[in-house]
Amino acid sequence: MKAVRFEEYGGVDVLKVVDVPKPEPGPGQVLVRLEAAGINPGEAKIRDGLLHSLYPATFPSGEGSDLAGVVAETGPGVTGWSAGDEVIGYTDNRASHAEYVVVEAGNLTAKPAGLPWEVAGALFVAGATAYAAVRAVTLTEGDTVVVSGAAGGVGSIAVQLARLAGATVIGLASEVQHEWLTGHGVIAVTYGDGVADRIRQVTGKVDAFIDTVGGDYVELALSLGVVPARIDTIARFDAVQKYGVKGDGNAAGASASVLAELAGLIVDGKLEVPIAWTFPLSQVQDAYRALARGHIRGKVVLIP
Repeated sequence: MKAVRFEEYGGVDVLKVVDVPKPEPGPGQVLVRLEAAGINPGEAKIRDGLLHSLYPATFPSGEGSDLAGVVAETGPGVTGWSAGDEVIGYTDNRASHAEYVVVEAGNLTAKPAGLPWEVAGALFVAGATAYAAVRAVTLTEGDTVVVSGAAGGVGSIAVQLARLAGATVIGLASEVQHEWLTGHGVIAVTYGDGVADRIRQVTGKVDAFIDTVGGDYVELALSLGVVPARIDTIARFDAVQKYGVKGDGNAAGASASVLAELAGLIVDGKLEVPIAWTFPLSQVQDAYRALARGHIRGKVVLIP
């Protein structure tokens, strides 16, 4: 089968699509033929070597967590899945950027018939992260929450989940994204110099803050009077220690049940996962270049 591999840390040029043996499912595992697999900023950071102390790579390394596809084989002891089942899931083994992937059976949920493949394949990392972040700031009816990076892969889902929780949502994004945000019931505010004043112009209070970007957004949240327990950042782990804010992200939301819930919201028309671009597996370098340019709405997805 074809799979993405890299032999050393570096930029997108280290990514290669190579022939490797098709894996076989072991006990409790399922072999999935991929139809779509999202790409994520964290994967680029791992490839660059920026997260070596936390997530060291063993070379040659694969990559990819998000996945959607069709069950090809089941391993011993698997009773919940059969060949031909359409599934959404995830792997913790950096392996989904490939034509086939072995997945733990418990990391899969059924793909609803009305869910497009590219959306299903992009759902896990961004969806579970947004789900965990919204849960972390304990939104209730009448709250006002600010979301930085509001049109990105995580932010675009977080703003919608926050709206579903009954909150007033202020989304920080570039002006080109404002129409999409406004169309989803979000108060769009341009990020950058003077953003604190622009937030204050549209609301008298901020109860919670979700930071998907990093930079000085945690400090901005504190300056707006948000208590640390209602600030969640997925990009400033130092701020968790320094200020006592929360750092709930993908790991806190990672489960097949969360995937099933999100998929159901999409099929019911209550949640949109924007797809910025799709690329064939052979163009994985171009996919990551597109991701690195930033200022995109939603997700970039590989189609094996």
